[in-house]
Amino acid sequence: MLSIKNLHASIDGKKILNGINLEVKPGEVHAIMGPNGSGKSTLASVLAGREIFKVTEGEILFNGKNIFDLNPEERAKEGLFLSFQYPIEIPGVSMVNFMRTAVNEHHKYHNIEPLSAQDFLKLMRDKKKLVEIDSRLTNRSVNEGFSGGEKKKNEIFQMAMLEPKLAILDETDSGLDIDALRVVANGVNKLKTSDNSTIVITHYQRLLDYIVPDVVHILYDGKIVKTGGKELALVLEDKGYDWIKNGKY
Repeated sequence: MLSIKNLHASIDGKKILNGINLEVKPGEVHAIMGPNGSGKSTLASVLAGREIFKVTEGEILFNGKNIFDLNPEERAKEGLFLSFQYPIEIPGVSMVNFMRTAVNEHHKYHNIEPLSAQDFLKLMRDKKKLVEIDSRLTNRSVNEGFSGGEKKKNEIFQMAMLEPKLAILDETDSGLDIDALRVVANGVNKLKTSDNSTIVITHYQRLLDYIVPDVVHILYDGKIVKTGGKELALVLEDKGYDWIKNGKY
C-alpha cells in the first residue's frame, strides 16, 4: 500500500524529517505519536503533496507508484485522503455539489460512469447513516459555521463518500469532546476493510481507545525512533514524551 524509505524533508531550509522509514499494508491501522514539532503533520503534508515542503532525499511508493510523479489531485484520485487538523470553510459551496463533483471526478479518473443525481443522493443517504452525521450539516455550505467537532465529523463523511485506499487522519481528535470523538472513531472503524489502510496521527492515547491500531510508531526529531503494538501507546501515556527525549526507549 505505502512504502516510505529514508524520507528527508525541509521547509524554508529547515530540516523537519530526517530519514522516515514506514511500511503500511492493506487492512492495517498505524498510529503515529510524538510531541509537537516532531514532524507528524509534516509527514502528512508531504504525503498529500503540499508544495511548501521540499523533499531532499528518499522515496515514497503508493500502490507501486512513485508518489512524487503525482500532483495532489492525482494522489487523491489514486486513493489518498487527508483529514486536516484544521478543516477550512468554503462559503457558498454546498456540500451536495462539492461531494458530487469530487465523487464523479474520481469516477472519471478511473474510467467509471458518473453517478446520476438519484444514485448520488442515495449514496449520500447511505453514507450519512453509516457515519452518523446529521443532515443539517450536509445541507449547508462546506464547513461554514461548523464547530470544530462538526468539521471533523464532516471530514469522516467525506472519507466515507470517497472510499480512499489510504486515509491519513492528522490529529482528528484535536478539540473533540467525548461524544464527537466517539462519532468520528466509529465512522473510521466502520469504513475499515481488508483493502484499505489508515494512518492516525495523534498526541494522545485516548483516540486509540476507540480506533485500535495494529502498529504504533513514535516520531521524534523527524524520525521514527520506536515501533510496537498498541501497548506502546499505553507506555507513552504513562511515561510521557520525556521518556523519548531522554533516550530511555
